[in-house]
Amino acid sequence: MFRLRLACASIALVASMALDARVRADAVLDWNVIALKTTAAAAFNPPLETRNLAIVHAAIFDAVNAIDRRFHAYVVRLRAPVWASADAAAIAAAHATLVRLYPEQQSMLDTAYMTSLDQIPDGPAKTAGVSVGESVALRVLMMRASDGAAEAVAAPYTPGGRPGDWIPTPPAFQPALDPGWGSVQPFFLRKGSQFRPGPPPALGSSRYTRDFIEIAAIGSSANVTRTQDQTDIARFWIATAAQNWNPVAREVATARGFTLAENARAFALLNIIGADAFIAAWDAKFAYNQWRPVTAISAAGTDGNPDTDADPAWTPLLVTPRFPDYIAGHTTYAGAAQVALEHLFGKRPGLVMTLTSATAPGVVKSYTSFEQIADDVVDARVWGGIHWRTSSVRGRVVGMEVGTYAVRRFLKPRSHANTRDD
Repeated sequence: MFRLRLACASIALVASMALDARVRADAVLDWNVIALKTTAAAAFNPPLETRNLAIVHAAIFDAVNAIDRRFHAYVVRLRAPVWASADAAAIAAAHATLVRLYPEQQSMLDTAYMTSLDQIPDGPAKTAGVSVGESVALRVLMMRASDGAAEAVAAPYTPGGRPGDWIPTPPAFQPALDPGWGSVQPFFLRKGSQFRPGPPPALGSSRYTRDFIEIAAIGSSANVTRTQDQTDIARFWIATAAQNWNPVAREVATARGFTLAENARAFALLNIIGADAFIAAWDAKFAYNQWRPVTAISAAGTDGNPDTDADPAWTPLLVTPRFPDYIAGHTTYAGAAQVALEHLFGKRPGLVMTLTSATAPGVVKSYTSFEQIADDVVDARVWGGIHWRTSSVRGRVVGMEVGTYAVRRFLKPRSHANTRDD
């Protein structure tokens, strides 16, 4: 788990340094980097991270949109002066939400806030923009104050005792993380179970047997047949999903020359859809409570399946996260992100996306489509030994359902919108 936190922090730091080294793009891209740096420095909690990033980018979007008025609002239908500074509104909205969500990092956030605002000339436009951003941020924060997140983190949960049930996993054997997260109020979805998949494969099924045999071989820390490329891919995608996909969006948005308003919408869609994907994933995880491979392979003698062999010494390549297997949260987010980014930029964005990862030093991955990235995320969870193939594949499908539902209904251009008139 420490490696996961290190990955998030390292990627955020690299992104922050890259931001300082280039010509600044706009307030949305700048504060996306700052927001990711902030979440990476906090305690490891992927669902909470996606929720908080969604709040930040929802506030940025509604603040910018209150001035630009190009899209239908998410939740705050405010008509601000068109001459107000949209950049100042974005900066103020981002800062106000982040300070409320991460008060322990206020000093860093205040410094970033003043640095950002200093680039905007003083005057009525700047003052009005700040006022809009702070007002919108307060209203978004108030809306999410009773979304059930705090209760979800502290929800009681008792692991099962039957073969197939999730139990705490080595090496730390920590209790389940955020067991009530599937009941958190979504941002776009009606409820977390809206796209709940059917149950995972039965322990005696042929699909479970195939999953078991595959991961027992290729996902082992002692595996000698896994290729170097497969090992690199497994390590490449260790960081949290939000830390992986936001840099992808920044790279493409920058190459496309998106405007401030377009970036505000793009990152709101990506992060709000990603937050709902995690709620959907956690709903399934704790509805089905499927055990992880590291538990299943050790206890295969109890599963009633004659085609699975127990290996008490088996360990995965990567450290197993502390929540049930089915469905995979990372791939659920990947499916949702794929749909969101294809909606924004097309199935093939027209450039080679070149990505690096702090958890796979020296490895450079190049992609020409978002589908290719999501494919690698699915494989990475299997090759790393931490998710069954079925959990990874079905998670991606659920994420794509979440994404498709959202992009068809929300944050639509005013001239094309078919819902949420304001």
